[in-house]
Amino acid sequence: MGGPPLRIVFMGTPRFAVPVLSALLDAGHDVVGVFCQPDRPASRGRRLLASPVKAYAAERRLPVFQPASLRRDGEARRQLASMAPDLIVVAAYGQLLPADILAIPRLDCLNVHPSLLPRYRGPSPVASAILDGAAVTGVTVMKVDEGMDTGPIVASRETRIGPRETADELTERLFGMGADLLVSRLPSWAGGRLQASPQDDSQATVTRRLSRRDGEMDWTRSADYLARQVRAYHPWPGSTTYWQGRRLKIVEVRRADAAAAPPPSPGEVVALEGGVGVGTGGGVLELRRVQMESRGVTTPEELARGHPGFVGSILGEPAEV
Repeated sequence: MGGPPLRIVFMGTPRFAVPVLSALLDAGHDVVGVFCQPDRPASRGRRLLASPVKAYAAERRLPVFQPASLRRDGEARRQLASMAPDLIVVAAYGQLLPADILAIPRLDCLNVHPSLLPRYRGPSPVASAILDGAAVTGVTVMKVDEGMDTGPIVASRETRIGPRETADELTERLFGMGADLLVSRLPSWAGGRLQASPQDDSQATVTRRLSRRDGEMDWTRSADYLARQVRAYHPWPGSTTYWQGRRLKIVEVRRADAAAAPPPSPGEVVALEGGVGVGTGGGVLELRRVQMESRGVTTPEELARGHPGFVGSILGEPAEV
């Protein structure tokens, strides 16, 4: 490990945060508490579902705390203070930390953020980088302040974005990189041999929380843009369109190599050599995998065989009720 074990409180919720917690434990640190978001109802209002971090913490027999809001829950803040952590580590927790929490650990609070700060601050850094067509992104370990990913940078590491990499795949890879980076830098941070550098706010970009509406396909956009969108919004919020009033999820696509003749209209479904495509505002988008509402994922060829009217139709808005 390269230094004495630290008393650490970990804060994280989704599966992407689990490798960070796992790396801290594997490095021999003493994780004295795990904070994650409250259990959420599973789809369609079924039983409450524990987050991946909570499930992993239970396997490792770590104490778990799930305050709905650290700002409003005084008892949770008192519990955290009583743990006397050397360090708080945050990875995709989902809450901003109030000043009195930030003041508790002697070695500050460190956050693992999946972008090269100050680019892509906020809640959707990976999707935004893919949608923008960025060639390179990375992961940053930063000292947490009261802003949204505005604290000074402790360490960062960059990586190229794969040409077909989805947000799900890239996020998983970035948090794995972040776990390694954090653990490798902790001895120097704890020993005072590593200093944080202020971010250049003039270079900052800020992302926003995605909604389901963001995933609606605008066929007047270019094929290149829409191909990035499908990757960027997988799995959330997904990329969707409508056929005959039914929601159609676009799961996997690529820009068609050959131009269709004559060029199809935006949203027009056309037959391609060995496949099915859709006209856009610039080029043709080849469909690879799709999912009709209430059905499983399939190929567009299988969908067309079951629905002969699919090729030649126009994809777009839902039918008015």
